[in-house]
Amino acid sequence: MTAAPAAAAARPLRAIVLAAGRGERMRPLTDHTPKPLLPVQGRPLIEWHLLALARDGVREVIINTAWLEEQFPATLGDGSRFGLSIRYSAEGRDWGGALETAGGIATVLPWLGEGGREAFWVVSADIWAPDFRFDAAQVARFLASGLDAQLWMVPNPPFHPRGDFAFGAALPALGPDAALGIGADQADDAPRATYANLALMRTRLCAGIPSGTRAPLGPLLHAGMADQRIGLQWYRGAWENVGTPAQWEALQGGAATAMPPSAASTEEAVP
Repeated sequence: MTAAPAAAAARPLRAIVLAAGRGERMRPLTDHTPKPLLPVQGRPLIEWHLLALARDGVREVIINTAWLEEQFPATLGDGSRFGLSIRYSAEGRDWGGALETAGGIATVLPWLGEGGREAFWVVSADIWAPDFRFDAAQVARFLASGLDAQLWMVPNPPFHPRGDFAFGAALPALGPDAALGIGADQADDAPRATYANLALMRTRLCAGIPSGTRAPLGPLLHAGMADQRIGLQWYRGAWENVGTPAQWEALQGGAATAMPPSAASTEEAVP
């Protein structure tokens, strides 16, 4: 009777890559190209995530789209050249426009949780985080924690000096890093950090949102932190929120960063 849940837990998690935004601050670059498809150091920004997911053992990804959404399958195809199977949630076609983060996730929950999976990776397509690992060992610790979500955090960038959330009570169960904690969004006396738009989430976090509903993620995270159901962890690698043409141009001038090898030439998950 216990074999089925154990087998389901052993399956690699699926991932959603959030790519439906308009990218208003990136205009005029995004007038004709979706921001995730703008090149960074020679490849579309979203490809950095796809290659990293494949390298670390993820095999199935869904990308939600809205603005100029026909360009995504035309550019990325079915994912086979990355070692992935890619599906698309065409919010513009199916719902008349972008559904925001929680709405986009809720609409594809039946697929993300299919086969008994109760958690999934979330990454925004318009960040650049070449050092991030979609670590299978971290997944196991998250599933054992009972939390609804685990968010990776970065030091506050100049454009967001107040940050998003503060580290609350210590949470050693999520890993060896001492800088772990339960999120505390109203802890004004505690150092605050910025959500890196990289996360593990359980399906129950967005399960109350009907499919096709426009809904932001922030209120769910604030409520979860109030109930001590959201964990935070530092991400110390290279990270950029590519929000303006100047930020995008600065990335082009940096030294080329080595890409992870394609999953097609590697073994299964490498933690």
